Amino acid sequence: MHTPGTAAATQLFEAPELHFSDLSADVLAGVVAAATDLALVVDSQGVIRDVSLNASHATELAELRQWVGRRWVETVTIENRGKVNAMLAAGTTGQAGARPERQVTHALSGGVDLPVSYSIVPLHGRGGLLALGRDLREVAAVQQRLVDAQQSLERDYLRLRHTEARYRLLFEAVDEAVLVLDANSLVVLEHNAAAGRLLGEAGRRAVGRSALDLLAPGSHAEAQARFAQARSGGRSDDLAVQLAAGGVEVRLAASAFKQDSTTLLLVRLAPSAPAALGAPATARPAEGPALHDLVNTLPDAFVLTDMQGRILEANQAFDDMLQLPPGERVRGQPLDRWLGRTSVDMNVLIGSLRQHGVLRLFPTTLRTGLGEPSAVEISAVAVVDGPQPCLGFAIRDVARRLPADGRAPRQLPRSVDQLTGLVGRLPLKDIVGETTDLIERLCIEAALELTRDHRASAAEMLGLSRQSLYVKLRRYGILGFDNAADAAPEEASGAD
Repeated sequence: MHTPGTAAATQLFEAPELHFSDLSADVLAGVVAAATDLALVVDSQGVIRDVSLNASHATELAELRQWVGRRWVETVTIENRGKVNAMLAAGTTGQAGARPERQVTHALSGGVDLPVSYSIVPLHGRGGLLALGRDLREVAAVQQRLVDAQQSLERDYLRLRHTEARYRLLFEAVDEAVLVLDANSLVVLEHNAAAGRLLGEAGRRAVGRSALDLLAPGSHAEAQARFAQARSGGRSDDLAVQLAAGGVEVRLAASAFKQDSTTLLLVRLAPSAPAALGAPATARPAEGPALHDLVNTLPDAFVLTDMQGRILEANQAFDDMLQLPPGERVRGQPLDRWLGRTSVDMNVLIGSLRQHGVLRLFPTTLRTGLGEPSAVEISAVAVVDGPQPCLGFAIRDVARRLPADGRAPRQLPRSVDQLTGLVGRLPLKDIVGETTDLIERLCIEAALELTRDHRASAAEMLGLSRQSLYVKLRRYGILGFDNAADAAPEEASGAD
């Protein structure tokens, strides 16, 4: 008599002997074929004795018939053999009912992978088990489409961010005062820095107010007519108006544009006199020397080179970082004499700047005049529109910041990002060693997770002896093993 609650995860019939005791073998085989994509009869030695295929997969997976007589573990990829061995071990013990599903990948002819999710039903009295499989290729395809869609969204989002950044840069860089208004209410939504200088004190409170409040009362009627002209015709004629603050006369022009389903107005205000911008024309040349003095006193190094990387100017911080002997000058020298682990770094920097115009947070090495290396981080920009095309490099010493990633010099990397960050800092041979250790640790952690921290089963799944697994657990600091010898009795007694 079957007792309810025999299987913890599977809900079985309450009285199977009442309904199925007289079923023939043909009926049972038909039920298995209809309920699964494929099913395997495996004997107690792990050898496949029979294969059943669903009608929808009979032609596509016909080569699976050739598995009969082969060991089940030989039909899967190497990394999945531990799972098959675990299912074989679980199928020879325990109570009736299907075991929790395990996903494995079969290697078919032509290099094709077949992912299958198996449930195990022990065949009591006969030995062996029945493996009920579900084809996961469609699930994998859907997951891949989801990943592709997410990546496409991320690329679109990145393009949108770049477009917005270019718009914002252009919006703030133009000398002409520009305001963006809601076409219906004429409320100011945003304005650029030039508009703030032109409007003076009123510009600080312009956002959220009506654009008419920024104009003198005598200009309201004509300004409203120009705004209406822009709404209906797309753009308006120029109009001379006076600002409410100071009565300064400016020329107003408006253009309409759509954003989503909303109509907005781009309003340009051109002052009649340059002095209306809030800064005398004679004051502008003073910005050059002030900026030069500021750059020269920065604590971070700043270097200006030509398009081939030969130094034109450098601030005092760069000289301090190089620790050059007195009298030796850097002007006219190639920057890669001191910068870069090899000449490749400088080629990458210049190539990227020529292609993209800007580079951020590039990690490399700066060598002093005595040849001592120091870790630095570079942000750079290419200026190609000036009278002399040049490259600007901001160099920051990050040697004291590097240990902040929480990793001791010989501690294993915890992620692929940390691993790729070793490129250029360590030789390829050492990086390959780091990669091997990383993969080994991840596999051990995955085995422990699959076996719910049962170390004996994890060792069997990984094809290791218990002693070897304990040594690796202690090496990688997994589960807080301080003494592998103390763990052996625990395993032997089934404490896990």
